[in-house]
Order: sequence, then C-alpha cells, then structure tokens
Amino acid sequence: MPAIPIVSPLRKKISLYSDIRKDLDINPITKDLAVKRDEEAVKESIKTLILTDRGERLFQPRLGGDIRKTLFENNTPATLKVLQEAIKDTINNHEPRANLIDVEVSSTYDDNKVVVNIVFYVRNLETPVNLTVFLERIR
Repeated sequence: MPAIPIVSPLRKKISLYSDIRKDLDINPITKDLAVKRDEEAVKESIKTLILTDRGERLFQPRLGGDIRKTLFENNTPATLKVLQEAIKDTINNHEPRANLIDVEVSSTYDDNKVVVNIVFYVRNLETPVNLTVFLERIR
C-alpha cells in the first residue's frame, strides 16, 4: 500500500499567479469568483493576448498581437513566419510571467486554419507548459 503524503506548510503547493476566469463563474464553496491559478492563468492570458487586436482595449491601445489581419493574407511560408514573429513579440512584450521557449506555426490549407503551438516556462516553476491555439478566419 503506497504511503499517503503528509501535507504540511512546507509541502503545500502555493499558487504564485491567479487570474479571474473569463466566464465569471462562481466557486460553489466560497461563493466568490472562480480563479485560474499558475499555468492555467498564464495560458489564458497568452491566448487572450494573441486573440486581441491592438487598439481593441480602451486605455491600453498597444496591448495585443494584431494577429487577425495576418490571417487574411495569402497562406505562404513567409506569412507563417511573420505570424510566428508577431506572436513571439506579443508574448515577450506583454506577458512577464512566461519565459518563451518556442512558437511553432503551421497551417491547414484546406480548412483555412492556423495552428499555433507555444511552449514556455511559467516563471518560478520548473516544468514547461504547452499551449495550442487554433486561429481561423470567420469572415
């Protein structure tokens, strides 16, 4: 029978980062707003940054990646490289909690989708985090 780990103040996992969930869900136990913690909070933040266009947020005109305009360009390797660099710049400039390792951008020509795979470290945590975002034209 495996030993049950004892949770003490020294072994308890302490959340370093937390963000309010976008859907404003309520925690059923505390009746407060539910939050995402650590990796999930940073993942949600990166996804939001990528999907936000510059000038879209009031009082923060430089926030965002301006990625959507690239989706309507011709689907070439050069366009994918521009998209990859724009995503790298957005994460490095606007998300200080993430240490970026790699961004891979690939395209499915038949479905008009771009698949973005982002690998990063959350600061002060030792395991890499993988985030996959699907971008597609909706017009």
